[in-house]
Amino acid sequence: MTRTYKVVVLPGDGVGREVVPETIKVLQAAGDVANGFNFEFIEFPCGGKYYKETGKEWPEEAWEACKKSDAILFGAIGWPGAIKPGGALAGIDILLGMRFSLDLYANLRPAKLYEGIDSRILGKSSKDVNFIVVRENTEGLYVPIRGTLDRGGVEELAVDVRVITRKGAERIIRHAFDLCMRRGGAPADGKKRVTCVDKSNVLEGCRLFRKIYDEIAENYREIERDYVYVDAMTQWMIRAPEHYDVVVTSNFQGDILSDLSSVLIGGMGMAPSANVGEKYGMFEPVHGSAPDIAGQNKANPMGSILSGKMMLEWLALKHRDTSCEKAASIIEDAVAQVLIEGKRRTPDLCYGRYAGLTPSTTSEVGDAIVEKIEASSF
Repeated sequence: MTRTYKVVVLPGDGVGREVVPETIKVLQAAGDVANGFNFEFIEFPCGGKYYKETGKEWPEEAWEACKKSDAILFGAIGWPGAIKPGGALAGIDILLGMRFSLDLYANLRPAKLYEGIDSRILGKSSKDVNFIVVRENTEGLYVPIRGTLDRGGVEELAVDVRVITRKGAERIIRHAFDLCMRRGGAPADGKKRVTCVDKSNVLEGCRLFRKIYDEIAENYREIERDYVYVDAMTQWMIRAPEHYDVVVTSNFQGDILSDLSSVLIGGMGMAPSANVGEKYGMFEPVHGSAPDIAGQNKANPMGSILSGKMMLEWLALKHRDTSCEKAASIIEDAVAQVLIEGKRRTPDLCYGRYAGLTPSTTSEVGDAIVEKIEASSF
């Protein structure tokens, strides 16, 4: 019997409302070609703009739908002037709330430079950049243990508590090693390698993280160990990306490093991500809501579309569904073909040898990918 996957769709704010529809269009096309499953998309408004209009971050029924879903497709959060009492960004509780409440402990952020995108780093090409940052997603500096000291109307002190636990470190590091086993190795030498990024020369939490890394690595003798301090990683990741295969690190450090890695792959518009746990998965582009270009139909949908591809890969692994795996490959091949041809690309990719190209719209790029999918020989 053909399986139907229930996917909750949360376009959110800004360009999220433009790139997510393109992702759904591509997912449906790939599903039709793969021919082994169906989607039921259930969409809810959410985010800062919705908060300004209604006083709520999302409809009450959205949370229950997320808990009953097979996967969640997320757009972006953040809208000018949408600030909650106390100063928090309206909508951020949805994103962080799902990460904690659904225990989405692994944030996966691939950095892959596709042929057809000029590297912004001199001397690097698509043969050099193909690694993934595996970031712990439910502790670190983002745990809600924080506060300020206000005396006489003056904020004098702010405290954010960083938490590193054995449970949190063990499962994210094990996830990184298991993921490495399924990959093809680092571009430079083909070796399967997991790089532990920390600041263990200074911080106790990082010392614990590295200790647990070493304990778990003992069970993966075929994978090479690698260690880098996070400050050094900011240069080595750019200078020698071909050395890296899987990078594992804590929450805050991973957030920064994975954003930095976007410079290697053509920018934030090309950056997908997955937030996954044992039961639930949420998939979103890294680029944010970009209100400065919202509504102009010029945001790059590829980060969101590749997040949809990651959703299919996760569903394939979780449910042993080869048709989802096939659909994921179809999408990636279609994206790669559009980039290689160089005829359809949004403004963010019109640089280097493509500087003179007339930019395509968001929907034109989505249409081009669908055309490649429909013409695929799978």
